[in-house]
Amino acid sequence: MSARVISGKEVAEEILSNDLRLRVEKLKGKNIVPKLVVILVGEMKASASYVAQKEKFAGKAGIESEVRRFEDTISEEEILDEINKINTDSSIHGVIVQLPLPKHISVTKVLNSIDPSKDVDGFTPSNVGKLFLGEDTLVSCTPKGIMSILKSADVNLTGMNVTVIGRSNIVGKPVSILCQQQNATVTMCHSKTRDLNAKLADADVIIVAAGVPKFINGDQIPNGAVVVDVGIHNIEGKLCGDVDFESASKKASAITPVPGGVGPMTVCALIENTIIAAERSS
Repeated sequence: MSARVISGKEVAEEILSNDLRLRVEKLKGKNIVPKLVVILVGEMKASASYVAQKEKFAGKAGIESEVRRFEDTISEEEILDEINKINTDSSIHGVIVQLPLPKHISVTKVLNSIDPSKDVDGFTPSNVGKLFLGEDTLVSCTPKGIMSILKSADVNLTGMNVTVIGRSNIVGKPVSILCQQQNATVTMCHSKTRDLNAKLADADVIIVAAGVPKFINGDQIPNGAVVVDVGIHNIEGKLCGDVDFESASKKASAITPVPGGVGPMTVCALIENTIIAAERSS
């Protein structure tokens, strides 16, 4: 058995070039140009790479994208002041602060200072709370991207057993809620879970966001399960995920690759959130 590889890159290209571009053209017809501002503090190579991909995807969808770069010596007060200016600028529809931030800046304070209507990362307490309550909101990008991947693979979650590995606020918790909203039965696993293999035994869909290279291998995956690998790691110059792709692809019916799986869909979701924010402002 060889798994079908779900290319997040191809799915993202399709969404950007068709649905999102059409929505942007409609907004431009009303003299509204969706605009995303990315705040980048310091010189982290990985962060710079992510930001470059965001700019590329923004261009494909036809929205404006601006990167505001700051030295890592910038004070917390200065960052908060910058966000306040963005909050009050009606020409800007979405803002994200690229993480991680320097240690002297409180991530919680910074994220909480963003206007929820412009919080296209979906990290503010207001948007997280609305997601939990099932209300319309800006959904955090990686979970939203995962749901789009499953939809593109024609995975109907109703009645399915979904096992989520990792309980972070950014991926694990919100994706578990989104799966439940699609009528799945969700099992949450994490570093303190006992007998992980037993929790995986009856999984129809496995979403791995453990943050550990090749944490899950093919021996742990039931035949025919759909595997979504959220992790990305650079090991001796080679990229890999939280799942051992080679062994897992022999057991799964479908699997996302690393790179080119969840990553592009996360950025695509960010662009869509910016467009949604612009649509709501019109």
